[in-house]
Amino acid sequence: MFRGNHPAKLDEKGRLKLPSAFKQLLDAANVTQFYITSADGKSAEVWPLPEWERVEQQLAESSTMDEAVQKYLNLTGYYGHQVEMDSQARVLLPQLLRGKAMLSGDVEVTVIGKMNYLEVHNKALFEQNLEANELTAENRQTLAGLLKKRVER
Repeated sequence: MFRGNHPAKLDEKGRLKLPSAFKQLLDAANVTQFYITSADGKSAEVWPLPEWERVEQQLAESSTMDEAVQKYLNLTGYYGHQVEMDSQARVLLPQLLRGKAMLSGDVEVTVIGKMNYLEVHNKALFEQNLEANELTAENRQTLAGLLKKRVER
């Protein structure tokens, strides 16, 4: 399970060196293939290929290909690219996505563990967004309810 925030940089070719904490988890699971995509173009999602295949399977098993699923598949297909990690633990972010998410050039990024995938953000933009979108009281109540349900099981 991926957790935490690890600052990083992209090289001049748009390759992300996977932070060592995440790399250790990937090595333990023997993962070298990834699907890199985005559901909004604002950040890159780095999915270990087996996890992405589970998402695809869940979508394929849904009773209907409703509008939300179609939109999601359009976005993730448009921005998506399957890649292999190189010997230096780097993955190439798709050029289209790098441009849209402002992940090009000499920019600092933050790599955040999102349980079963990694999210890569332009660090400055992400920090601005954090300040502008703090947890509300309603958000906290929703989270408390979800966590309480988990404890009761």
